[in-house]
Amino acid sequence: MYFEGSLGKVVIMERRERAHQQVYEEYAYVIDYLPYGRPGLKLKRRAGAVVQLVGEEHFTLLEAVVREGVVLKPADRIYIGRNSREEILYIIGRVSYEELTANAKMELEGVIEKIVSSREAYFVNFFNTSKPVTPRMHSLELIPGIGKKYMWKIIEERGKKPFESFQDLQRRTGVPNPVKLIVKRIIEELSSSDCKYRLFTRP
Repeated sequence: MYFEGSLGKVVIMERRERAHQQVYEEYAYVIDYLPYGRPGLKLKRRAGAVVQLVGEEHFTLLEAVVREGVVLKPADRIYIGRNSREEILYIIGRVSYEELTANAKMELEGVIEKIVSSREAYFVNFFNTSKPVTPRMHSLELIPGIGKKYMWKIIEERGKKPFESFQDLQRRTGVPNPVKLIVKRIIEELSSSDCKYRLFTRP
């Protein structure tokens, strides 16, 4: 067992509280550009080209209307925050994985890999600070490819010295390609409607 009693309850309560907090994306990456909109999509306001996006911080899947004259392509990083937006006219709202176009689904893995690589310090810190999610399961075990053997090796090595990079993590633990494993977990969370534990995405 990794923890017991009130400590376990506190960890679970903290996760539930975070799940209910309002979170917003400041930047997102294009995963599809639809110059004539998406079939079946009804807009309350002025229609135009539509983009499907994945948020940079919480991996939120979104759709937005593009400003007239702006052309975007997959993997473009754009500002979608609350201040003046250069490329986006307005955010339509969140979409589910099932509502993504076939092209968006094809682009998603590569774009998420780009995001994870650009936020290396954040994800390395996850390996340095991750905790159990239940008395018998550690959050590290939710990463595809990381079983108990790798989990204990990570815990042992980070106890000696925190990991400094993906390369350092891989060298000291033997975990194969941490970026790919994280990307796979993120896609699992996005594509599953009943995901019980979310490490990196919004509920």
